[in-house]
Amino acid sequence: MKPGAPLLHERLATMSNPNLRPGGTLDDDDPTDGSNLANRFEFRLGDVEQGFREADVIIEHETATAAIHQGYIEPHAATARWNSDGTLTLWSSSQGHFNVRDQTARLMDVPVSKVKAIPMEIGGGFGAKTLVYLEPVAAALARKAGHPVKEKPYRSRAWFDTPELYGWLRQAAFRAEGFGEPAYEGRPLIGICNSWSELTHCNAHLRQLAEAVKRGVWQAGGFPLEFPVMSLGEYNMRPTTMLYRNLMSMDVEESITANPLDGVVLLGGCDKTTPALLMGAASADVPAIIVTGGPQLKGNWRGEELGSCTDCRRYHQELRAERITEEDWAELQSCIVRSPGHCMVMGTASTMAAICEALGMALPGNAAIPAVDSRRHQLSEAAGRQIVRLVEQGLRPSDVMTPVAFENAIRTLHAVGGSTNAIVHLAAIAGRVGIDLPLSRFDELSRTTPFILNLKPSGEFLMEGFLLRRLGANIAGAQSYNPALIRSLDEPLDAEGGLAVLHGSLAPDGAIIKPTAASPELLRHRGRALVFEDHDDMDRRIDDPDLDVRPDDVLVMRNAGPLGGPGMPEWGFLPLPKKLLRQGVRDMVRISDARMSGTAFGTVVVHATPESAAGGPLAAVRNGDVIELNVPERRLDLMVEPAEIARRLAAQARPPAPYRRGYGWLFTQHILQADKGCDFDFLRAEALHAE
Repeated sequence: MKPGAPLLHERLATMSNPNLRPGGTLDDDDPTDGSNLANRFEFRLGDVEQGFREADVIIEHETATAAIHQGYIEPHAATARWNSDGTLTLWSSSQGHFNVRDQTARLMDVPVSKVKAIPMEIGGGFGAKTLVYLEPVAAALARKAGHPVKEKPYRSRAWFDTPELYGWLRQAAFRAEGFGEPAYEGRPLIGICNSWSELTHCNAHLRQLAEAVKRGVWQAGGFPLEFPVMSLGEYNMRPTTMLYRNLMSMDVEESITANPLDGVVLLGGCDKTTPALLMGAASADVPAIIVTGGPQLKGNWRGEELGSCTDCRRYHQELRAERITEEDWAELQSCIVRSPGHCMVMGTASTMAAICEALGMALPGNAAIPAVDSRRHQLSEAAGRQIVRLVEQGLRPSDVMTPVAFENAIRTLHAVGGSTNAIVHLAAIAGRVGIDLPLSRFDELSRTTPFILNLKPSGEFLMEGFLLRRLGANIAGAQSYNPALIRSLDEPLDAEGGLAVLHGSLAPDGAIIKPTAASPELLRHRGRALVFEDHDDMDRRIDDPDLDVRPDDVLVMRNAGPLGGPGMPEWGFLPLPKKLLRQGVRDMVRISDARMSGTAFGTVVVHATPESAAGGPLAAVRNGDVIELNVPERRLDLMVEPAEIARRLAAQARPPAPYRRGYGWLFTQHILQADKGCDFDFLRAEALHAE
């Protein structure tokens, strides 16, 4: 152990053996009395059913047989207890426990006769064992603390401190990169998981942020190592980044678990990169913190402040309505995106960045600081320091992302008028740590969470105005100097949250709408259905001048969900028919099993579940059917007799599988529906418990 290196240790709970008599002695006929097992105390940490990775020191008792069975012990751990008579008991995972006893006695300056070393193994070795030096450290800590202590080395030492050839080779490999052993000896190895890519403009500046993170890691005594993971560029990837979110999460998880990393700083930004990073880190469950890239600088065109891509969509409607020219449209393109970073409205990227703070996985200020602001570098440097502290404290994502943290995240989502996509992502992240987040919980919290943040697409302002305003207990007492942007709880923009969950015969398992970005007069609406079979069908017909459509119709598109898309693309913001745009119509009720961009707006119902490609009732809708939307009552109904709906579905042919091989095939075989987060069934934690 290098002098001055931080010591990772945990206090162990002491529990009485159920076979003990009052006074602390075992029954005379107890067959374990005098054995080398810990028969007077049991140290319980972790769950033996989870295997070596999750289990700590476990002693199993079988009261009926009066026998004590030795359980698992986590590799690379040492446990020590000083007894009242001055003797020392060690529980050692080293095979050479006599050597442990002798060296500990020498280093602690006590007679060998006063040290008892108990080998904690079952039927031989588990592979790498505790280094001999850990037991004296544990003994010293236990003496100082006055209670039993388990001392743990850094996770990364399991890669290097082995007598086999491989440990030697791993150290040699670091030397090949120019790192001498003193550079990392005694330091936690901190991974910088970087989703930088020139194909992802939102993340194009993350290499610079990684350098700031490294400075912070060095300052705190860690050893930073940057590595790349898949990057999901919202604008460039086809058919949709959502198809690859789970793949990126697997890349993140396996990159962390396979390498000698004690903690990790996650660098993301673009919409799906942030949830993918959190999902992968949650599954790896190594101490982690996230830094997102921050919003772009706001756009400006002819004196008007613009936000991508809310205003892109608004002006595209004007172009199709022939209210602006092609020359105007080309000029606008050069004015709206002025720097790296994600969309500067409360879209999916900004929403997820705020949610990172609410979950406790990011430092305060993470969501609002612009991408190119120097304070973003300062925040990154601080995150580098913080991850070393998290490693020293042993705080893992499963310790941080608790049911209370998810409730905080959901309330934040509603308060800021965040993206509908966040519901899918939160459900997926929660599933990775064993928490079930039903849609009903999102709606319950929406009813009691006021909407207070006046940002596009639900409001008027952009993310730069949100910087350094108040949000949550981290900056409790801070003042909002622009009450038009951040309302007080006494004068909210709306008494309820930004999102609502609908149920009914058209969405038995739920659908989502953002009332704060919808037309109030359409939140209660009945209209006849105009059905598009899929996105291609919609593209072919939407601008047909002979299309039979009226302003009070309901536009319906199916086969756009997780299976039907495939990948649940952001097609839910259906374009309005050109003939209606020319008449001045700017909103209609639109329903699909797709997602929609967090930057979009309008009376748009998305995530209809189960999706049509999985046999959901959206597949039963016919042109001219009446659909009723009632957001205050949380209803979405197809006004057709249930028997007729069932008959139509029974006669409906399922669409052919879009993939026959590769990742696409894996996706279609294992994807869950939107209400479950669209994760793969095999990636969720084995046991989910209710939030």
